[in-house]
Amino acid sequence: MFAIFLNLLAWSILPVMDGIAKHLSSDLPVIQVIWARYFFMVLMTIPVAYIFFKNQIIFPKKIKVQILRSIFLFLSTVLFFYSFSILSLPEALTLAFIHPLITTLFSSLTLKEKVGINRWIAVIIGFIGALIVLRPGFESINLASLAALGAGVCYGFFVLTTRTVSSTDSPVVTLIFAGIIGTFIISFFVIFVWINPNFYQWILMICLALAGTIGHLFLIISLKYAEASKLAPLGYFEIVSNAIIGYYFFSDLPNIWVWIGLIIIIISGLYLTLKENNNKN
Repeated sequence: MFAIFLNLLAWSILPVMDGIAKHLSSDLPVIQVIWARYFFMVLMTIPVAYIFFKNQIIFPKKIKVQILRSIFLFLSTVLFFYSFSILSLPEALTLAFIHPLITTLFSSLTLKEKVGINRWIAVIIGFIGALIVLRPGFESINLASLAALGAGVCYGFFVLTTRTVSSTDSPVVTLIFAGIIGTFIISFFVIFVWINPNFYQWILMICLALAGTIGHLFLIISLKYAEASKLAPLGYFEIVSNAIIGYYFFSDLPNIWVWIGLIIIIISGLYLTLKENNNKN
């Protein structure tokens, strides 16, 4: 239950980062927004880790997987930020929600986890709920929609690799490593598009990184205590925070379809939890 709680908390916080990023991307280049997400993440985590978790700062044991994980997260961030700079958050999120399916499918292949019928049912029910909430209705497939789909695929593999390193490397090291890799890559490109932010934009960029850092830390810790395929359906709870952010920043008032979809999503999570508990008894 602790892993489920942390996972749900992570999916409630991460959409805050997405909402702020979309808001900033209307005035600043997407690459600069991504840079802020990574740069301030490193700026926050390294001092805090050194002060409070100094004994956990050890060179990663699975360095190759850590690099691969960081690249998956970076690609997912770039593709998703680009997609919702053009599409609406709901449209981009709909396509990106392929990630629980990717996590569930490949966890049985790469992590040798047992993915039973109950987990597949929970994933499918949650996906149906997400579609009801977001009701995509794309008129045509364009570069932005393909980017959102690619973001979901990359994020699915990011979750899988996070699960792989969570058994050997501390959450603090995993979080810092991803931030350093992302900052290193994006810094080569941001200098070509840089626009001087005003004070308000600087504050938002810091808040964006803070939300992303806290959300991913909770996600990393949750994957340390539970299988990736078990937690995958809970990713649909991101819709709750997404609906709130959409309304607050972009006046997207939730309607009856949102509430129906949310009920279905909650049912999928409860179904999975009850079935898993029954199997243990």
